[in-house]
Amino acid sequence: MNSLNSTALFLALVPAAAAQSCELRSAAQPPAIVELYTSEGCSSCPPADRWLSTLKDRSDVIALAFHVNYWDRLGWPDRFATPALTERQHRLAQSSGAGYVYTPQVLLNGRDLRHWSGSSPTRLPTSAVALALKREGQTVTATIDADSDRLAGYWAVLEDGHHTRVRAGENAGQALRHDHVVTLYQPVEAWAARGARQLSLTLPQASGSARRVVFVVTDAASQRPLQALALAC
Repeated sequence: MNSLNSTALFLALVPAAAAQSCELRSAAQPPAIVELYTSEGCSSCPPADRWLSTLKDRSDVIALAFHVNYWDRLGWPDRFATPALTERQHRLAQSSGAGYVYTPQVLLNGRDLRHWSGSSPTRLPTSAVALALKREGQTVTATIDADSDRLAGYWAVLEDGHHTRVRAGENAGQALRHDHVVTLYQPVEAWAARGARQLSLTLPQASGSARRVVFVVTDAASQRPLQALALAC
């Protein structure tokens, strides 16, 4: 399987009336996968949000901010939080044996990272999974090539540069900035991963914020990431 460096992005410029097209292929060593579980209603979350924003220019890191909804009961509904994102955190806690969830929680390459402040995320180990992403118009196709028993994965659309003036709850009066916000999350059920498989995602209309499309390949049993790409075009 041929692999190109994950930072090599091939972007074809086309007339404004036509659809944009771009393609990206994985490297043998995947980027670090940093998942932050956060909430606008959690007073200890803004420092973690700011730390996650410092990873924006890291080509060796894919950072994702999953906003959860269990702090909404304090009077400030987080506009980015969904039941699906909250369910993901609970499901990962169960599979790891933790038995509970909290915010801010950071997972680095699928493992709990308690001392995230000031840390520098390290890449995933070399992977035998090859991944390619291709966008044509509003459709993104993932091609996964692997020789493994069972894999799973998920799509995520990330947006940067969101601002919120919080008016209630623990962060009342604060002006918050959010990057890497997961505005679309779509899990992919496990499959027998012998050979190549193609999956596609139809993108919703853009909100005006800078966005990236991410696909993460995971081990079906442990849910830990094995390979990932972030496509920006």
